[in-house]
Amino acid sequence: MAQQSTETDWVSRFADEVIAEAERRAPGKLASGASAPVIVCASGLSPSGPIHLGNLREVMTPHLVADEIRRRGHEVRHLISWDDYDRYRKVPAGVEGVDDSWAEHIGKPLTSVPAPAGSAYPNWAEHFKAAMTEALAELGVEYDGISQTEQYTSGVYRDQVLHAMKHRADIDAILAQYRTKKAPAKKSQKPVDEAELEAAEGSGAASEDDGSGGSAGYFPYKPYCGQCEKDLTTVTAYDDETTELTYTCTACGFGETVRLSEFHRGKLVWKVDWPMRWAYEGVIFEPSGVDHSSPGSSFVVGGQIVREIFGGVQPIGPMYAFVGISGMAKMSSSRGGVPTPGDALQIMEAPLLRWLYARRKPNQSFKIAFDQEIQRLYDEWDKLEGKVADGTALPADAAAHSRAVRTAAGELPRTPRPLPYRTLASVADITAGHDEQTLRILGELDPANPVTSLDETRPRLDKAEHWINTQVPADQRTIVREEPDAELLASLDDQGRESLRLLLDGLDEHWSLDGLTTLVYGVPKVQAGLAPDAKPTPELKVAQRAFFALLYHLLVGRDTGPRLPTLLLAVGADRVRKLLGG
Repeated sequence: MAQQSTETDWVSRFADEVIAEAERRAPGKLASGASAPVIVCASGLSPSGPIHLGNLREVMTPHLVADEIRRRGHEVRHLISWDDYDRYRKVPAGVEGVDDSWAEHIGKPLTSVPAPAGSAYPNWAEHFKAAMTEALAELGVEYDGISQTEQYTSGVYRDQVLHAMKHRADIDAILAQYRTKKAPAKKSQKPVDEAELEAAEGSGAASEDDGSGGSAGYFPYKPYCGQCEKDLTTVTAYDDETTELTYTCTACGFGETVRLSEFHRGKLVWKVDWPMRWAYEGVIFEPSGVDHSSPGSSFVVGGQIVREIFGGVQPIGPMYAFVGISGMAKMSSSRGGVPTPGDALQIMEAPLLRWLYARRKPNQSFKIAFDQEIQRLYDEWDKLEGKVADGTALPADAAAHSRAVRTAAGELPRTPRPLPYRTLASVADITAGHDEQTLRILGELDPANPVTSLDETRPRLDKAEHWINTQVPADQRTIVREEPDAELLASLDDQGRESLRLLLDGLDEHWSLDGLTTLVYGVPKVQAGLAPDAKPTPELKVAQRAFFALLYHLLVGRDTGPRLPTLLLAVGADRVRKLLGG
């Protein structure tokens, strides 16, 4: 893909900034070929429960930037840190197989908490990571996943932990500068990291998340208890020379003295852990939610800690805004009804979901539709596809489309014949998923180029069918009448009977989606003495609405329903004639 204007394409603009920063950090090396440094973009996800569509922005923003850098020929690493060594903070609502008994695990690492009942995974973190991993694969997100449990318990961060403890007074002094600058809480979709609260739990901390250690002084390290595994511990002594650390557990009363140089059952508190990782991994780009970007928050404080304590550089870190949801029904797999990427991918194709994140700048909020709005969204997407195909799309729109349908690794799977989503949804609604009926109807949409296999329309057909079955309330589903409404037919005046005759007389000639569209809109025009292709007047629109309402009542017993041309095709000509008294 040709590089887009940085004035119109936010991804290219950030890619420019990241490449420039990489060059600044290692002058002259990016163009040196094999010895060029790897450009690191990062995300962090806490598998403390279902990872929802707001969290997905934490991944999609660096993914899109990393992919653009990769397209330009640079070696790039998109690092996803699974914060699975965070504390289990609370029992999430609405998770199947989980009850109040899970509260006994609060304070343990997420990887030490049992998975929900019936899960195939060994622990809580792996259970919720699995769903996100599957969704990211479908979305074409290439990344390098790192388990923080593995990093800490294997001693990877040993030197960094000892360094932080040695400079605990310096860290405390930095945190002290911000303790009186706590910003008001802002609405955010990134849950407070489990480690954010660890210092306040039983430690007498001066700040809710800075790891202060009460009367014994400040310690930026929090052990997990050797007996109950919880982090409700207080460090009471530490010796820099021997690295001997003494702690007690307020949950079970256990206490011990260990050598921190050999002890790997604990972690740095969040405001120290995050900047430590920036320095350790050489992160150049990592976005954050509004809760991490306000004065005195993790990102701001981390910038000073990474420079002054770890000798690193704070990454370029745009703030990302809220992702809303339009309509939510039957979200059984999600906490509190907040849908996950997996939920979204059941009703929309991966390129469409990618497009929603690609077309908006990180600081712009947007909504993901689970209600009727998804049909309009698909119409907009199909219109953009047409503009891209004929070269009339604006540069920024073309760039967002390109990032939606392909990555540097290649094209994402797509529906071979992408019929309108609203049409597929209507057909799925009327046929209740009956394949033979569905193929008959889809085959009649365009007789000149008929659909001959449902595989041509998949996966879009499957997504539309799933949307109908899970997101459309039962009282809004379409049920075609079994028998004619004799009472309504008998009550019609001459104009009403004439309108039905004109429609029935034209069925055979107009039996296609386009033909029936012309026919149903044309009947009121002909009755008004106009040509079938005449432009509608306000009076004519009133007549059309009345005619449409009559057809809906006679076919499905309601004022409205699926688009009439699709409904007529679905019902079939013989049954239409029967129900309309023909």
